[in-house]
Amino acid sequence: MLLETSEIVNLVLPLIIAFCISAVIGKFLIPELIRMKAEQTERAEGPDSHKKKTGTPNMGGIMFIAALVITCLIFSVKNPDVVPVVFLTLGFGLVGFADDFIKVKKRRSEGLTVRQKMLFQIVIAVVFGLILVFVNHIDLSMKVPFAAGHFFDLGWLSFPALVFIAVATVNGTNFTDGIDGLASCVTIAVALFFAIAAVLAGSDAAVAATAMIGALLGFLLYNANPAKVFMGDTGALALGGFVVGIAYVLQLPLFIPIVGFIYLLEVVSVILQVCYFKATHGKRLFRMAPIHHHFELGGWTEVRVVALFTVITVILCSVGLIALW
Repeated sequence: MLLETSEIVNLVLPLIIAFCISAVIGKFLIPELIRMKAEQTERAEGPDSHKKKTGTPNMGGIMFIAALVITCLIFSVKNPDVVPVVFLTLGFGLVGFADDFIKVKKRRSEGLTVRQKMLFQIVIAVVFGLILVFVNHIDLSMKVPFAAGHFFDLGWLSFPALVFIAVATVNGTNFTDGIDGLASCVTIAVALFFAIAAVLAGSDAAVAATAMIGALLGFLLYNANPAKVFMGDTGALALGGFVVGIAYVLQLPLFIPIVGFIYLLEVVSVILQVCYFKATHGKRLFRMAPIHHHFELGGWTEVRVVALFTVITVILCSVGLIALW
């Protein structure tokens, strides 16, 4: 399918604008975060290479969230499908921001309680579903991978399923954020998949996908190893919101385990580690969880882990494109 010049511009321009906004914001945001002492505190039992990261400013996710929101607002008049994607990204990002801000303000390691985080996430996911159905008129039925033209409709269970998928994905992206550039690089590949899927489906949600790619590339200028800033829960939860948001707009939530396999792997590694630890009274299945730390403690550099996980994601995104047919 050949794209017209105007369509190409509509895809590339958001990427360029979001990149510039994210990159410029970083110049001003990082010194402000340092002034606020919004610093990262690494776990004592973590990899030795992470000890030197203590003091690195956190909450850098503000950069790419702002870039995405501003860019999508510019294009939202002609591209209404970006609105629910922005809502869910911003909504989860605000939950993460509240968590990070409380940690900074109160000078403590814990921000929102688990119950508070869960409540906010559920409410945001439900509101997103209502916007999707009643404002954008997008059905909650889900396209089945490798089954052309087939959709899976859960009926009244669609909303509970949406909430579960949203919370699970957000936790996956949150666990993935543990190495310089990892969550950003993996999500860029995932966003590229959704950009292509949106173009193939004729959906204007492609604008949100390319805007996120540009925003994350701008963020990587500061987050690539060695990182000058971390995204924090602010950014990690927003990434989960973006993935779920655009997946549902395109009716592709069943594709998240395929293209977002790394998110799933990170969550499962933590669950397995905890269960195995309790079942064996202190033994560990992995050197450390989430699983990216397992590779680090095995002697891998952060750059090598990021490269491997990104390549795996690119390959699985290619499988996802095949699964569209």
